[in-house]
Amino acid sequence: MSFIDVLAIYSIFAIWGLLFLNIVLSIGGYIYIMRMYRTDGHQPVLEYPMVTVMVPAHNESIVLRKTMEALLKFDYPKDRYEIIVVNDNSDDDSAQVLKTIQQKNPSARIIVINTDHVVGGKGKSNALNIALSMAAGSVIAIYDADNTPEKQALKILVENLMSDDRLGAVIGKFRTRNKYASLLTRFVNIETLAYQCMNQAGRYFFFKLCTIPGTNYVIRRELIDRMGGWDVNALAEDTEISFRLYRMGYYIKFIPQAVTWEQEPQKLKQWFKQRTRWVKGNLYVLKSNFKYAFDPEAGIMRLDVIYYALVYLMMFSSLIFSDMIFVIGILGLGHVTLGGFSSLLWEMAILLFVLNVSITLSVERNEFNLNNILLTFVMLFTYAKMWVLVVANGIIQGIRDALYQRETVWDKTERFEELAETVTKNTKQVWK
Repeated sequence: MSFIDVLAIYSIFAIWGLLFLNIVLSIGGYIYIMRMYRTDGHQPVLEYPMVTVMVPAHNESIVLRKTMEALLKFDYPKDRYEIIVVNDNSDDDSAQVLKTIQQKNPSARIIVINTDHVVGGKGKSNALNIALSMAAGSVIAIYDADNTPEKQALKILVENLMSDDRLGAVIGKFRTRNKYASLLTRFVNIETLAYQCMNQAGRYFFFKLCTIPGTNYVIRRELIDRMGGWDVNALAEDTEISFRLYRMGYYIKFIPQAVTWEQEPQKLKQWFKQRTRWVKGNLYVLKSNFKYAFDPEAGIMRLDVIYYALVYLMMFSSLIFSDMIFVIGILGLGHVTLGGFSSLLWEMAILLFVLNVSITLSVERNEFNLNNILLTFVMLFTYAKMWVLVVANGIIQGIRDALYQRETVWDKTERFEELAETVTKNTKQVWK
């Protein structure tokens, strides 16, 4: 057996193993979501707690108006929530936009914090810590500046948080607002449904594990205080704080009825920069928590550490090796001697990938159609390859940052003016 055969066997079994894991999670997620949709997602509460909705914003004037309109329309009791926007060292007209919104809504509790380059401009975690210092709520809700949550989202999230003392945070679902803008946003839309929403649902169904996304979630204020706030060195502050909640013994719950719609990158350059930041952030979290994978006292959180390791180490390396084998074969420098066995497994893996995504799309209104199934095939040979490049770039940048002791820099995602025809037509529909 040649060295290329060894790489081929490793790649096949690694990819098959991870595909099988995702299929299992998708089945669990399907069951959980179908159960959830027998209800409206609400939970009875005796008294609604005070909530501080925090919005970190750096040069976000393009999207802030729409976001603030949505936040002000929450059906949560008006006297029981406030909105704190951190206009974080912006050099656009965000300050004026926010001032106008305050003037038009004098009865609303809107606090705007304008920072300069000395206090602000240091990333999302720093902005959230600034907002936390002025927050009056016992519950903290986080929304990114490009989000338009549905009016019932906050109420559902808070009600579920209050229903169980073991819950440290509750997360909702986010959808792609501008999925019709480009082929890239269509890919992102499918990815979000399959590997964000369904994956979260499956992990919660089987293991009571969820990872906090960067938006559309609520968390207990007392826990944030005990943690000392958000880690300013974490580019993936959402994943980092999830693992700290796990270590404190709390669960994180996923509620699909709490929906927000967000703007995704429409151009490859912006997408690449955003996803590189995610990779660097998640690798930082993985490095910080990897020791817990071997700690029996870490409990169920060990599974999430292992899961992240599988994605960023095993999946990444197996895709690299499979591409190397393909290139070596094309150049005539070598070939796999496994023959038909290898080819059959690769073909079946492709079908398994499409099946996994199809399970996800089947529970989403207007998403399970021939166009999206065909896009899934295209994604496998394009979008998945771009993911490999993103991970490689994130690893290289992380190593350079460590070697040269560079300060962590938040690379903000560029926003776009949305044309009416590119905005999702069903953004007012609940996921059913």
